[in-house]
Amino acid sequence: MNVQFTVNGRAASIDIPPNTLLVHALREHLHLTGTHVGCDTSQCGACTVIVDGRAIKSCTMLAVQAQGCEVQTIEGLAAADGSLHPMQAAFKQCHGLQCGFCTPGMVMSAIDLCRHSPEAGDGEIRELLEGNICRCTGYQNIVAAVKKGREGMQAAPSA
Repeated sequence: MNVQFTVNGRAASIDIPPNTLLVHALREHLHLTGTHVGCDTSQCGACTVIVDGRAIKSCTMLAVQAQGCEVQTIEGLAAADGSLHPMQAAFKQCHGLQCGFCTPGMVMSAIDLCRHSPEAGDGEIRELLEGNICRCTGYQNIVAAVKKGREGMQAAPSA
């Protein structure tokens, strides 16, 4: 089955079996391996991407459901000059990562959180990130990174 969608601002067309999950289409057919496969049960959030402006767990969506959609992965966040997205920079500055496995999904969820809940406090940030599991950090630095990333996103509205 042929599926056509936009990924990180570029048109993509792939021929895949109809039961292919979006996470596998991204990783195996488009070679965008920043989207991680974690639990395969939608529990961990490592596979989170943004589809038509909303964060989704790409292990819960068939690639054919993305037909005609705009998909953004962690690879599509950096600027053309290579500078980091404000949320990526904040995760680096606040040490909101350790092993890095959850980081792509956590960053994508944090961007969605900031776009849709721009006034969220610490407790709400923790609640809104509930679908993303980090086994290393204890979340304190992640919450700090989300708040700093939000400030950067608000200063650079195109982010």
